[in-house]
Amino acid sequence: MSEHGEAVKGRASSGWELLKTRNFALLFSGQVVSQIGDGMNKVALLWFVYELTGSAFKMTLIGLLQTIPPLIFSPLIGVYLDRMKKKPVMIWVDLIRTGSVMLIPLLYAVDALTLERLYVLVFLTSIVSTIFGPALSSAVPLLVSRAQLTGANALIQSTTNIGLLIGPAVSGVGIAMIGAQNVLYLDAATFLVSALCLMPIRLRETLQSQVRSADRPTVFQDMLVGFRFIFVQHRTVLLLMFTAALYSLGVSAFMLLLPVFATQLFDASSVELGWLWSSLGIGMLAASVWLGWINQGDLQNRLRLVSAALAVGAIAVCTLGMFQGPIMAAVLIIIFGGSTAIFTPVVWAMLQELTPEPLLGRVFTTFSAGAMAAAMVGMAGFGWVADAIGPATSLVGIGLLLLGTATVAAAFSRRRHGTTAPDLIPA
Repeated sequence: MSEHGEAVKGRASSGWELLKTRNFALLFSGQVVSQIGDGMNKVALLWFVYELTGSAFKMTLIGLLQTIPPLIFSPLIGVYLDRMKKKPVMIWVDLIRTGSVMLIPLLYAVDALTLERLYVLVFLTSIVSTIFGPALSSAVPLLVSRAQLTGANALIQSTTNIGLLIGPAVSGVGIAMIGAQNVLYLDAATFLVSALCLMPIRLRETLQSQVRSADRPTVFQDMLVGFRFIFVQHRTVLLLMFTAALYSLGVSAFMLLLPVFATQLFDASSVELGWLWSSLGIGMLAASVWLGWINQGDLQNRLRLVSAALAVGAIAVCTLGMFQGPIMAAVLIIIFGGSTAIFTPVVWAMLQELTPEPLLGRVFTTFSAGAMAAAMVGMAGFGWVADAIGPATSLVGIGLLLLGTATVAAAFSRRRHGTTAPDLIPA
């Protein structure tokens, strides 16, 4: 095929073409609504805890509780996820989250919500939420062609970006008008909408006939197969996991500590915090839209793109602590959001290409566990630095970590120079 023909094919298979299909459009719509609710939840929940305790570290406990379930349950979840149809799993997870999130404002209404009970509810919600992300990532290759994976992942990520753009701004106003606890009612409703959008979707799922055979391996054997694929058979997948862990270490800490940076460095109110969080969404959405248009290219070029984007984000974060007003901070947060949004769609597309369909659940849950472990360390470590030394120092540390991640990605791209596509695809 000529170079012109390849370019046309790349444009034809862009992510935006997928929105014309019924199945992907329903998935996208449900995730847009759900992620707007999550964006509202981020501001309302973290603002409530920080206002109650005045401690950045106690606020980070919310994030830590959300990272523990992937660490504990991911290996088992991956095995069973590969044995089950993804659509029913995602629907049930959304329905359970609807009920658990709604319990928070209901308990508050009857004066029964303590900080400890709030922590318990966050933990229980995060247990079922652990299942949804890997199920969604495993379902994408069952909806789209290989050439559309980067575009599809970019569009799925753009729903998170839309949530960050709209949700926090609405939540900031909502907190000021009706209180943080009442904002959570809307968040619960968004999970219900997501479940309703998932119900008519049809996936090309073929795993049931395989996993129901009489000689099905044990859970432990299946778990070992997944670990062996990641840690022994495919060094490329292992290096991607290491890079993703470094990325999560810094980015998760920044997002969780944004209320601390906003109040202590920029003197932001709850409404201004909502707009700062929306600025993060603007940058991420712009980057996701751009990724939805471009041809995904080979592995080396994609890693170079990731490296350059993270380097720009690192500079933006390091510069952020030098400003004391929310306006300039918003500009730098837009840049940071755009730079970090490049990472996940590109890396997820690589994993979806490299991983056989029967292993997708195990690979993505293992990645989730690694990312959450790194996020836990980052949130606790940088939260402690913000309390003990100062938020400006914490910002510089996050920026340096992202710069290190960019260096690793650049070294990885040079290492893969000359590797052909067939060499990267498992037999």
